[in-house]
Amino acid sequence: MLEELFEPSSIAIIGASRDPKKPGGAILANLIKEFEGNIYPVNPKSDMVQGFKCYHSVDEVPSAELAVIVIPAGLVPDTLKQCSKKDTKNVVIISAGFKESGPEGAILEKQIIDISRDSGIRILGPNCLGLLNTHNGMNATFAAGSARKGNIAIMSQSGALCTSILDWAASENIGFSKFLSLGNKADIAENDLLDSWSHDDETDVILAYLEGIKDGQQFIRTAREATKRKPVVVIKSGRTSTGSKAAASHTGTLAGSDRAYTSAFDQSGVIRAYSMEELFDYSRAFSTQPLPEGFNVAIITNAGGPGIMAADACEEVGLRLASFKPETIDKLRHGLPPQANIYNPIDVLGDATSQRYDLALEAAMSDPIVDGIIVLVSPQAMTDVEQIAQAVIRTSGNRTKPIVTSLIGGNSMVEGDKILDMGKVPNYPYPGRAAKALSVLAKYRQYKEIVRSPYEQFDVDENGVRSIIDSAINEGIYTLGVESLDILACYGIPTVRSIHARTIEEALQAAEKIGYPVAMKIVSPDISHKSDVGGVKINIKDEKELTFTYTVMRQNIGRILPDARIKGVQIQEMRYTGKEIIVGMHKDAQFGPMLMFGLGGIYVDILKDVSFAVAPINRDDANKMIQQIRSFPLLTGVRGEEASDIDSIVDSLLRLSQLACDFPEIVELDINPLFVYARGKGCVAPDFRIILEERK
Repeated sequence: MLEELFEPSSIAIIGASRDPKKPGGAILANLIKEFEGNIYPVNPKSDMVQGFKCYHSVDEVPSAELAVIVIPAGLVPDTLKQCSKKDTKNVVIISAGFKESGPEGAILEKQIIDISRDSGIRILGPNCLGLLNTHNGMNATFAAGSARKGNIAIMSQSGALCTSILDWAASENIGFSKFLSLGNKADIAENDLLDSWSHDDETDVILAYLEGIKDGQQFIRTAREATKRKPVVVIKSGRTSTGSKAAASHTGTLAGSDRAYTSAFDQSGVIRAYSMEELFDYSRAFSTQPLPEGFNVAIITNAGGPGIMAADACEEVGLRLASFKPETIDKLRHGLPPQANIYNPIDVLGDATSQRYDLALEAAMSDPIVDGIIVLVSPQAMTDVEQIAQAVIRTSGNRTKPIVTSLIGGNSMVEGDKILDMGKVPNYPYPGRAAKALSVLAKYRQYKEIVRSPYEQFDVDENGVRSIIDSAINEGIYTLGVESLDILACYGIPTVRSIHARTIEEALQAAEKIGYPVAMKIVSPDISHKSDVGGVKINIKDEKELTFTYTVMRQNIGRILPDARIKGVQIQEMRYTGKEIIVGMHKDAQFGPMLMFGLGGIYVDILKDVSFAVAPINRDDANKMIQQIRSFPLLTGVRGEEASDIDSIVDSLLRLSQLACDFPEIVELDINPLFVYARGKGCVAPDFRIILEERK
């Protein structure tokens, strides 16, 4: 918990300046304006700074629960040690010149991290803008302005973006409870703040601009707890993976880092915004409106076109137009002109007065089927926008259902927008943005009501897998294929009967033991996709065909890939193919093992119809992964086909999740294809590929 960071009784500004245009001067000037605690400027060259007594060193300062450091980077470690002797609890390091500046700066940052751990001082920064708390007047930033008091807490990894947000929020009358710049995140990071702010009585909504996450697995755990209490909206930059190294497996090819963030946010209840516009559209709705009970909305409009646009937008974002109860329709029929549309959307006509809006709002608010309301206003010659805005506020006053508005226009809507803002009703310039904001409220309410099922732990042969992996690594082999299918068997994932043969004689013996027809697959740690080089032959009927296939396969691969290490072939029983799916795992740098599911076969890289989730997953997560792909209906049975055994897919995903978590040295893993049969008949893996992290 970080209460003392935001509630200090005394603050030392180390590097305070007379010049308010310098960071050390601007921070002091901002604190002087409203902060009621003790302020101690520190500067060895001054006796007085901006009307305050100035101390020549930290040692002279009476006390400092919070220290704000604005001095050259090289002086920071010793200054931090001095702070530890003054019982300082938290330090904000504004100074730049740490890991963001190169190797020497990284060494300095390591030093301050070590001092922090030894002394127990928590560090914000370095290389940050600072922080503010509007509820106690503490503005320990060098931003040009402060913030309006509100119930939104925001953290940003970009200091420059912080100043822009503050300036923009002031013009839009958006208020904050806490505002903080993360900087380099040497110590205090997003997980600390999520935990702290989720318990903060002055904060109802948490926003974040992030460029990366310090500890992905901890983020999911912390965010999952936080989002059960309050909405968390995150905008994550760096979504593309330009220039990333090509991966050897299908999963690695398809799993860009941004997919991991999307999966992690989805699994932890974090709402992802894809622009600053969305970030604040959502925050306005969350900070002012109650959560809807469901997805049924009423649209009230004075123009048909905008009403249709809003209806389209609602369907696109998962909202439904409510079918009004008969008594609601009767109210509208008797209260509105005959030409008005009394069904949904409610069209109160272009000459509508505020009284018509009043009646429509009251009818919609009273209808138990309606969960939320979108009010549209188009500026006609007789439209009194201000009075209509007042009508919206009156209805919104009981706060039983969310209301969002879209005053569609420019100059004629300015005063109405101000009235709605004062009445805490979010207004959006376009119907689509209003619908999306209301949809996010409904989806968050749905998430809060979900009770997560526990993680399952299967009885597996962990020692068997350890033996296979260690044996391969001892031989310098870090890519395993069908010859190591026992890895899957050890974790209860069904496999076809399979024998590794190093010579033609062993291959013939294996085929005799398994029984014809058989399949033959080349075994090589250097061949990612065997079928691409003629390394797979199925339905071999007898000894003669097997001998011929073996000879041709070895010759062709030797010609195509002369440097490939060939470890023999794998002889497998032939099985009815069933539906081909792919399950896999790719180890993400931020979040660890990320599971993949999709329809399998040779076209998976082209179709890219796949879903992802960060391990570990539970049964609900696995089912969601399966249902997320576009081609999911093919698994449920079409045109008389039997439904596939989805339970066996879920079981395989859960076992793969456990395998990935038990063996962090697994970097990538593909089971492609996994044959899935009709319901109740299970699944079987005829092939797989696993890539291990090389030991240093």
